[in-house]
Amino acid sequence: MSRARGWTAALSGPVVLAAVIAGCGSSSSSSGGSSAGTSSSSNKPIMIGAAVDETALMAPTDDPALYGAQLEAKKINAQGGVNGRKIEFAVANTQLKPDQTRASALNLVSKGANVLWVTCDVDFSTPSIEVGLSSKLLTIAPCIGTDQMGPKRFGTQGKLAFSYGNVAQDEGAADARIAIKQGWKTANVVIDKQIVYSQNVCQAFANKFRQLGGKVVSTQTWTQGDHTIGNVAGRINASKAGVIQICTTAAPDVSTFLSDVRSAGNMTPMLAPWSLDGTYWMPKDPKVSTNVWTDSYASIYGDDPDPQVKALIAQLTAEGHAPTTGGFVTGAAAVDGIAAAVKQNGGSTDGAKLAATMEAFSALPTLSGNVSFSPALHTVFGREYRVLKVTGGKGKFQYLIKAGGLAQL
Repeated sequence: MSRARGWTAALSGPVVLAAVIAGCGSSSSSSGGSSAGTSSSSNKPIMIGAAVDETALMAPTDDPALYGAQLEAKKINAQGGVNGRKIEFAVANTQLKPDQTRASALNLVSKGANVLWVTCDVDFSTPSIEVGLSSKLLTIAPCIGTDQMGPKRFGTQGKLAFSYGNVAQDEGAADARIAIKQGWKTANVVIDKQIVYSQNVCQAFANKFRQLGGKVVSTQTWTQGDHTIGNVAGRINASKAGVIQICTTAAPDVSTFLSDVRSAGNMTPMLAPWSLDGTYWMPKDPKVSTNVWTDSYASIYGDDPDPQVKALIAQLTAEGHAPTTGGFVTGAAAVDGIAAAVKQNGGSTDGAKLAATMEAFSALPTLSGNVSFSPALHTVFGREYRVLKVTGGKGKFQYLIKAGGLAQL
C-alpha cells in the first residue's frame, strides 16, 4: 500500500457539492490569519497534512480513506478549487509508532499544513491529534468511530477535532437493527478490548438490541494478541444464539476466531461493524468465510446503490488502489466537509472558524451521505448504512438501514 511521499497535488467529490464549491470562483478576499494554518490567499493551496499509517495495523483503513480523499480533491480542483484555492496533500507514514506519529504531525505543521489529517483510531492518533489542536488547526480523521474525537476526550481544544466516521454508538445501534430485521433475537457478543471503538460499538449493540426485544446470551472479551482467542471461540461454540456480534479490527485474531467457529460446524451468522468490512482478512476457504455480515459506508462489490460511489471505486481501481473496505468514501466526505467549511468562511482556513462552521453541519451532502455534527458529537451520526453479506468468500450488498436514534451515550 505504498504511495509517493511528500507534497502531492490532491486528487476528486460528489458532483453537486463540487459544483457548489467551484461556483464561489477565485475570490481574492482574505479573512485574516497570521500563520500558514490561517492563510486565506486567493491562490495559495489549502494544504492538508496527513499523518497516517501506511504499513501497520491501520493501513487497510487509512489508505482507502486517503486515496478517496485525494480523488475527491482532484475533482474539486478541476472545477476551480475552493474560493480559487486548490487542495493539496502532504503525506507522512506514522507506522502507528507514538513518537513517529507526533514527529510526523509536527513536521507537517512546520511545512505549512492548514488542516491536520490523522489516522482512523483515536488511541493511535492521539499524539498527532494533540499536535494539531495545540497548533490551533482543524484536525480531521476520516473514519474514527468514537465520540471521543472532540471535546469529550480533548477538552476545550477538542472543539477543533472532528471525524467523518460514524460514531460507534450510532453504528452499534444500526447493527442491532440489522439483527432484529434478520430475525436474530438472541446474540453472543464478542468484544476486543484493544481499542475503545470496538468496545463502544458492542456496548451500543447490546443496549439497542435489548431495547428492541433481543436477548444477549453471553458476552466474551479478549485483547488482540493475548493468545486467548481460541478459548473465546470455544466458549462461543458452546453458547448457542441467533447471531454472533463481534467488534474488533481486521487483525489476525478475528481470522482465527472465524476459522475456529466454522471448523466446529457453527454456521451462526457473524455480524460486525465496518471495521471488518471486506474479505481481505478472511481465510481463503469459502466454507469458512461465509455468513459474515457487516455494516459499511459503501459496497466495494460492484453493487453499491449510489452511481457516484461506483464511479469513485472505478477511479480508485484504475489507479491501482481498489478499495478493500467501504471506508474510502469517508475520506471523500471529509474533503467535502473541509471544502464546504472553507467556502463558508470566505476562503479562510482559520481552525476556530472552520470548526464552528463544521459543528453546525446538519445533513451536509457528501459522497458518503448526509453528514451531521453537534456540540456534543464531533463524529457523524444519523447517516445511512449499507448492509453487506459475505457468502462463500464473496460479498454482496443487501439493503440500507439507519440506527433509528442513538443508543445511550
